[in-house]
Amino acid sequence: MRKLGRRSDVRKMLLRNQVTSFLHSERFVTTEAKAKEVSAIAEKLITRARQDTVQNRRAAAAYLLDEDVLRKLFTNIGPKYEGRPGGYTRMVRMGPRRGDAAPMAVLELV
Repeated sequence: MRKLGRRSDVRKMLLRNQVTSFLHSERFVTTEAKAKEVSAIAEKLITRARQDTVQNRRAAAAYLLDEDVLRKLFTNIGPKYEGRPGGYTRMVRMGPRRGDAAPMAVLELV
């Protein structure tokens, strides 16, 4: 796991916020390191959402910050990838960010 230059509590909340925002908008622009972390977590949540069980809903609800995103995950996103064995996200590199030259990337659902 990448540390992203933050303490563990701040890093965990940052990733929870970014995963929730990513699943809400289905497209996300951020740094490459953050995109790789968000992608890994989102893939696991989408895999859980493919089967709509109480246990899977509770596990996803414990991580996501918005009930509307949870509902969207289990009604729209999960069934959409029912037959796909994995690889639900795509990361496209954009180049360096102006200002600090951090490598940027677009993360989107396939």
